[in-house]
Amino acid sequence: MIAKIMKGSGFKGIINYILDSKKGTELIDSSGVRTDGVSHIIQSFIDQTGLNPRVGKVVGHISLSFSAQDSPRLCNEWMVKVAREYMEKMGIKDTQYIIGRHFDKEHPHVHIAFNRIDNNGKTISDRNDRFKSEKICKELTTKYGLYFAGGKEKVKEHRLKEPDKTKYEIYQTLKAEIVQCRNWKDLLAHLKKQDIDVRFKFKSNSQEVQGIIFEKNGYHFNGSKVDRGFSYSKIDFALQQNNREHEQQTQGMLNLISNVASVTSEITNNLIEGGLDLFQTHGTVPAEVYNTLDKKKKKKKRKIHL
Repeated sequence: MIAKIMKGSGFKGIINYILDSKKGTELIDSSGVRTDGVSHIIQSFIDQTGLNPRVGKVVGHISLSFSAQDSPRLCNEWMVKVAREYMEKMGIKDTQYIIGRHFDKEHPHVHIAFNRIDNNGKTISDRNDRFKSEKICKELTTKYGLYFAGGKEKVKEHRLKEPDKTKYEIYQTLKAEIVQCRNWKDLLAHLKKQDIDVRFKFKSNSQEVQGIIFEKNGYHFNGSKVDRGFSYSKIDFALQQNNREHEQQTQGMLNLISNVASVTSEITNNLIEGGLDLFQTHGTVPAEVYNTLDKKKKKKKRKIHL
């Protein structure tokens, strides 16, 4: 499940887009608007914006997309449930909205249009909305056992033209290599083998790295342009995490070996002590056995004197 967030200043265009009959649209949920016609839906949204005329971008538009692998379970009722939960977590509540489901793509998806002026005339905050949205999508994907595919996983590579083709090749390589590396030296060596050169951007008059550039086939791209997850700081964090996990695994293995050795030693000692206990006189050794052992000791002593 992934979300794309957009904003605008006019409801007419977005409502007409969401409810376009050419897309096989179904209006699967709504709140606070008249639904007896597209024009009435638009006017309902416009009327409420009058509660706070100072806000410019009053239109909230979010598309929620799901993997085609989840299609069998994605009935309208289920998609409404997930969309409502997503909006609640995003703080989109007590306001007008519509949810339209489109059938013009291979993957199931819905479009949400909502009024950023809520029912009380207050503005629904969009602060850090993209960061929050990404986190919420991951939470819901995990909660409902959905298949998670990043946007670039759905790219039809054979249709790409330069420079997008090279950028996508860099994206795929970084995605595969970063998870395997524990430091920059390893990563740069792996990228070099796949004809990707790397340059770092430094803060003026210092050795502090503030950016990264990837080069291939004569094209160059800032890390964040390849993907938001491939900025210098995010790659550096991922490498540090990989290294910490490796060290923890190594330490865990050493601890396991140490514990096994300790347990083995303890078992060995117990067996030895247990064997010796058989010869201790705690009232459980028959007297004739004890006497026999004693005679053998005396016999050995006589031989020694001779």
